[in-house]
Amino acid sequence: MMYRVMIIDDEMSARRLLQVSIDWKSLNMVLVGEAESGIEAINIIDELRPDIVFVDISMPFMNGIEFIEIATKRYTDLMIIVLTGFDDFEYARQCVRLPVIEYMLKPIVRQEVTEVLTKIKEKLDKHNTRTQETGQEITTSDIEQIMQYLRDNFIDSNINLTSVAQHFGFNPSYLSRKFKQETGKSFVEFLIKCRMERAIELAGTNKKMFCTANDVGIPDPNYFGRCFKKYTGISYSDYISSHSLR
Repeated sequence: MMYRVMIIDDEMSARRLLQVSIDWKSLNMVLVGEAESGIEAINIIDELRPDIVFVDISMPFMNGIEFIEIATKRYTDLMIIVLTGFDDFEYARQCVRLPVIEYMLKPIVRQEVTEVLTKIKEKLDKHNTRTQETGQEITTSDIEQIMQYLRDNFIDSNINLTSVAQHFGFNPSYLSRKFKQETGKSFVEFLIKCRMERAIELAGTNKKMFCTANDVGIPDPNYFGRCFKKYTGISYSDYISSHSLR
């Protein structure tokens, strides 16, 4: 299997450097996505389902340590590599109480990153001898209940694939695949749909974007703005302007 890698860093140049400097294929790895903040990462990590995460320690809205605290509670098998500038290194050491695999100083050195990833690959290879997908079978009725649960609870910013799987007693990976098979949408796509439908209603009342973002469970206004534009085709402010003219 190909191991899935995610990069979380608010600096585009740092993300690009990491993407192009490593021979991912030779490590049996694939880059599945990136995020500019911890909050954005928490919102999309269910869909990306990474095995390995590179996370910068200093980011807006939610820093790397806060992300790690949340992510490691939800995803106990996640392999985390902390990226930090020299000035933040001691700050990064706060992560010592968290299950971080490695700390790496910026700017990254390709050979060092490759060596770290090789060690992590060996750990993942061993870890994957564990039992696969045990538990209760998921039925169409179960999926319908989960969809209704999301419609009723999408305003909770902490809701995610793992928490819902635990709530209903299912394996998260198994639920992810069954949800897509039954609905034609990924779990995250359906959750975003619930949130954006409500956001459109609130935009129709001329509500400020940061208020609407909080009200639909996406406290990061930048990430909310990208979600809204992707879903509707126009920005939140343009949507309000176009509908206020009617």
